[in-house]
Amino acid sequence: MSEQAADLHRLKIDRSGSAPRGRKTRFPIGWTLFVVVVAVLVWLFREPLLRRVDRLRLESVRSFVVQKTSPLAASAVSGTAANGYIVAARRAALSADTPGRIVEMNVAEGSVVKEGQVIARLYSDEYAAALRRAEADLLAQQALVDGARTRLEAQRADLARLSANVAQAEALLAEALAGEKLAKVKAERAAKLVADKVWTVQQLDDANAELERANATVAAARSGLAANQAASLQGEAAVTASEAAVREAEARLPVIAAERDQAKATFDKTAVRAPFDGIVVLKDAEVGEVVSPNSQGGNSRGSVATMVDWASLEAQVELAETNLSSAVVGASAAIYLDAYPDHRYEGVVQRIWPTANRQKATVEVRIGFVAPDERLRPEMGVRVVFSPKATPQSDTAPAPESILIPADSVITIDGRRGVFVLERDVLRFAAVELGDERAGRVLVKTGLNDGDRVVAAPKNTLADGQRVLVEGQ
Repeated sequence: MSEQAADLHRLKIDRSGSAPRGRKTRFPIGWTLFVVVVAVLVWLFREPLLRRVDRLRLESVRSFVVQKTSPLAASAVSGTAANGYIVAARRAALSADTPGRIVEMNVAEGSVVKEGQVIARLYSDEYAAALRRAEADLLAQQALVDGARTRLEAQRADLARLSANVAQAEALLAEALAGEKLAKVKAERAAKLVADKVWTVQQLDDANAELERANATVAAARSGLAANQAASLQGEAAVTASEAAVREAEARLPVIAAERDQAKATFDKTAVRAPFDGIVVLKDAEVGEVVSPNSQGGNSRGSVATMVDWASLEAQVELAETNLSSAVVGASAAIYLDAYPDHRYEGVVQRIWPTANRQKATVEVRIGFVAPDERLRPEMGVRVVFSPKATPQSDTAPAPESILIPADSVITIDGRRGVFVLERDVLRFAAVELGDERAGRVLVKTGLNDGDRVVAAPKNTLADGQRVLVEGQ
């Protein structure tokens, strides 16, 4: 009985949680899948995870790529130099002299214009009508002047004729007086001869009759002279009146001519013309817009276009007061454009400003271009070198290229000056031989090659062989 109980006891299931020796424990399937998923995710996102870890662990640096530059541009580092811009000595913002709406625009940016060329036109129908009326008034007044002058000439001719009639009447009167005198003498002689019984009474009657005819002729001559003198006086009065009419008409002529000129000037104000030969650099308005010379905002514009005289382009630089002795009016200078640093322009110092900038401790200097070309543009950045070291070099046989780097990228380690060069994300110290330094740039003679990536403004905590995080990568 006891043996059977023992056998039955062995047949019971052990629920104590302990597995029999020699039997392996099963790993749950859920944990297996979790481990596999985590492994796959880590494998897929290992690069972002590593970069995030690097951002937390590594120090970040900025970098730049070394590039060789022309010795003409590198020479700007040595000697006295200053940065500035190209400006135009002659620059004009063109505006209409009268407000109005633009109906015609004849230029665009870059248009070459001549002095007096019409840039734009404003609405001008009213001004044109006023001009035509003023011109018609002037023509009418000129016709009045011509008519008055014609009448004056005619009356002067008539007065001359009347004066001739007066002279003729005076001559007739004189002749009649002479005949009267002769007849009187004959009558007196006849009376004496009759008294002496020499002539007959009939002869005396004839002599008296002749005297009476002579008296009548004198009276008629006097009447004719008086009539001609009266007509002459009337002719003189008419001439005087005509002369006054001519003077009045002529006095009105310049008044109407001035009105015509005023109307023409007002009409001409609707045409915006170029004040000099140049190039349009900015078109400030379009057809349909309203422009006004006194515009202070609102819906009207103040200018139509802006133009510059290309021949007046010059370099404007701010030269430090400590280097002012390097700039002499009339002296030569080298000009380098930021856009074309390999090309050297010959320049001449034209003006040195009479005042200095107190805040900047600089003096403005203007340098003209000896041979400007089409590459020049207003507001382009330039660098002007006043040092005599900046001598012309042949464009056909250029000198070897040089390397310029920011001066703050140079560090000193164990007494050696150099820079940190990046090899992927590892710093390597490279000793360099430096040349002249100016305006934050230094010339590298040896130690760097074209295409090297150099750390910009490295911190004192960096070391050779250190891994870093490069910004922008």
